[in-house]
Amino acid sequence: MQNQLNLEGVEQLPLKEYTEKAYLDYSMYVILDRALPQIGDGLKPVQRRIIFAMSELGLSAGQKPKKSARTVGDVIGKYHPHGDSACYEAMVLMAQEFSYRYPIVDGQGNWGSTDDPKSFAAMRYTESRLKPYAKSLLSELAQGTVDWVPNFDGTLDEPVVLPARLPNLLLNGTTGIAVGLSTDVPPHNLKETASALVHLIDNPKATVAHLMKHIKGPDFPTGGELVSPRSDIKKIYNTGSGTLRLRASFKRENGDIVIDSLPYQISGSKVLEQIAAQMRNKKLPMVEDLRDESDHEAPIRLVITPKSNRVDVDELMSHLFSTTSLERTVRVNMNIVALDGRPREFNLVSLLTEWVRFRKDTVTRRLKHRLQIVLDRLHVLDGLLIAYLNIDAVIKIIRTEDEPKPVLMKRFKLSDVQAEAILNLRLRNLAKLEEMKIRGEQDELSDERNLIETTLKSAARLKSLIKKEILDDTEAYGDDRRTRIVEREAAQALDETQLVASEPVTVVLSKRGWARAAKGHDIDPNSLSYKSGDSFLAAARGRSNQLAMFIDSTGRVYSVLAHMLPSARGQGEPLSGRFKPPDAAEFCGAMIGDPQSKCLLASDAGYGFIATLDDLVSRNKAGKAILRVPKGGRAVVPAPVPPDSECLIAAVSSIGRLLLFEMDDLPELAKGKGNKVINIPGKKFQSGEERLVAVAVVPEDGNLQVHTATRTMTLRWDDLDDYYGERALRGRFLAKGWRKVVRLSADL
Repeated sequence: MQNQLNLEGVEQLPLKEYTEKAYLDYSMYVILDRALPQIGDGLKPVQRRIIFAMSELGLSAGQKPKKSARTVGDVIGKYHPHGDSACYEAMVLMAQEFSYRYPIVDGQGNWGSTDDPKSFAAMRYTESRLKPYAKSLLSELAQGTVDWVPNFDGTLDEPVVLPARLPNLLLNGTTGIAVGLSTDVPPHNLKETASALVHLIDNPKATVAHLMKHIKGPDFPTGGELVSPRSDIKKIYNTGSGTLRLRASFKRENGDIVIDSLPYQISGSKVLEQIAAQMRNKKLPMVEDLRDESDHEAPIRLVITPKSNRVDVDELMSHLFSTTSLERTVRVNMNIVALDGRPREFNLVSLLTEWVRFRKDTVTRRLKHRLQIVLDRLHVLDGLLIAYLNIDAVIKIIRTEDEPKPVLMKRFKLSDVQAEAILNLRLRNLAKLEEMKIRGEQDELSDERNLIETTLKSAARLKSLIKKEILDDTEAYGDDRRTRIVEREAAQALDETQLVASEPVTVVLSKRGWARAAKGHDIDPNSLSYKSGDSFLAAARGRSNQLAMFIDSTGRVYSVLAHMLPSARGQGEPLSGRFKPPDAAEFCGAMIGDPQSKCLLASDAGYGFIATLDDLVSRNKAGKAILRVPKGGRAVVPAPVPPDSECLIAAVSSIGRLLLFEMDDLPELAKGKGNKVINIPGKKFQSGEERLVAVAVVPEDGNLQVHTATRTMTLRWDDLDDYYGERALRGRFLAKGWRKVVRLSADL
């Protein structure tokens, strides 16, 4: 018989319930014991344990620092059994002047830099101790102010929270990601926060608007400018969440632009790389030089040299703010563990109100603890005074009795504590002078007892004490605001065409769809070199800062800045690698010009229209459908339209029929099939059928060039009358020998 498993005494749970409970337990652990700060001291558990361990090691401000490895060893060995690297990184963060508004740890050695905050040396090389500011967290720790709990192995006790005398959470801020929750609290200025606290203590019903008269906004350790509108800041303080816009600050020095502060957690080297990349890509033609002059005296000093005094500095900086990390957004999400141990979202009023409640409880516990010490000491002093008044009887009892303690207690009506204190007296303390000292100490302690009892009974006195301590600490640790609050318009990037030098270029397209840009307008495209089996198809003249547009055989248009095309010194690049045209589509024309320039688009079916270049622009690699081409047809090479001129449209068919008519007879459209340009019989485009071959727009008194494969014929304005007619007619045959037309061109 097979043995059956004995499950007696074993708890059994469905897998669903077990996994759900395990995940919830893990989630709450991450939220409460790792990622989110406690509102009282504003610290996460690892930070609190680091500070406590350092105080236990005697590493207070003014003491000789010790190796950071010693501190980390104590933290992970006694209180925080996790990785040493994570613990050390948390310690480094509290020591970095550029990360913490009011650093808690005083580090000696390499503790990172603004360019690379994680470039700090290993903990075996650095030394550390606490900053004076740490006293605001630790000074009341031994005064009965907080609860203590056993550490992870039950051998030591650690504080649940530090008795912070200041709202460290709001002063230094924090970030953390838990399970389903995250927190992002920005740092604030101590003087402003203290002023708001005093106002809130005096006016418990104060609103966010009232507190914002004191707290203008977050104050980041690296300075910079807070450029969010005041309404946005107020909304964040009302709701506890939102985003802030931070911007670098700059000044003018002898024609140079000097950036002297950066947004929070932004690296100067990263900004330099971003600006340099734009300069390499010829997107900052107005910048001549870029250098980093940062040193110990000026931690942030990035210098930008414009090419001339005519450069609009504000416009240039607005572009850099928009395209680099000189401006960034900071998320605010004030999820914090409240006094009841539950995480929730706070706004400014509820956060400060909750902290004031914490501070009131802390001060009350401290006073009660001190009162108990005073009462215990007075009780002992009362017993000592009885002994001095009856010194001979006390000495006799001690000398003659085997158990003097109960006899003393019965004879003089003493308590056990008083009798023990009398028995522990030294002979040297039996002098008459000691009686005077006891009476003096009794008077002092009685006064202190009365003061404490009065304070505990009076809410007004308790408030005054809390306010006084806040203001005293503010005087000791407060400083001026670093981040300027300046409401500014949103940064605007310059149009890409404004960032490129405007030079004359000729865009050349080959029959196989290879494109390039040649400098100047006096280029003969036929004289350029082409790949074997390839030849010139179309050219368009414009400026290097204008969009070059290409149309494919299906009527889709693609655009790219002309300066981005390869130089005509080479053979160009295939447009099929830059764009994604439909299968079997071929590029068959090029256009360039100002956005309001016009061109004539037509298909070989004989239909076309006038289009404005601005309507043809497409930023997509797949292009934009503009000209509707019938099945079996294809687009022909577009023709530029001269500005401000009475023009004729010339159209020639594959059998050599040429027609000219008034341009006003053809509509202007953004896209579509267009109207009939020249009458082409047949609709199926069978092999050998007549088609529209080329079009051109001839300005008044201009000439028309008719190009065959090997020759060119010029028709002067007066000669064009023979081919003039109404739109959509058949046109007249060209002279024999000129009917195999490849393309048309006109004087512009």
